[in-house]
Amino acid sequence: MSVTEQTQDVATYSAKWQERFAFFDAHGAPNAPTYKEALKQLPFKKKILVNGNFIAFFFGPIYLFVLGLWKKNLALLGIIILASMVVDILFGLAGMETPKPVDAGFGMVVNLLYALSTNYAYYLKERKGEQGWNPFKGMRW
Repeated sequence: MSVTEQTQDVATYSAKWQERFAFFDAHGAPNAPTYKEALKQLPFKKKILVNGNFIAFFFGPIYLFVLGLWKKNLALLGIIILASMVVDILFGLAGMETPKPVDAGFGMVVNLLYALSTNYAYYLKERKGEQGWNPFKGMRW
C-alpha cells in the first residue's frame, strides 16, 4: 500500500474499518486458511472487530443500504423472505402457527448473517471494486 493510499484511508475510513481492511489485505477472505490461523492469534475483542459488525447485527438491512451494498442487501432480504415463507408454510401444513421460539431463533440467525457478512462485503466493495449479488462471497460456513 502506497503512502497516498494510506493517507486516503485515514481521511476516508474510520480506524475500525482501516483495521478490518488491513486484516483482510494481509490474510485474505474468511474462507482462506491463513485468515483462520491469523484470527486465532488475535485477542477476543479484535476477533469480534474483524469477524463481526455490531451495527449490522441490530440494523442490518438499513446499514447495508447506507454502506452502498444494496445488491447484497436485496439478495439477503430475498433469502430471508423466502426462508420465512417456507417456515410459515411448513407450520401451516402441520395445522399450527409458527411458535414464538422458532420466530425468535430465525430472527437471531438473520441478525448473525448480517453481522458476519457485512465487513468482508464492504471490503470487497471498497478495496476490490466488487459489487456483486452474492452476500456470502468469500465467507466460511
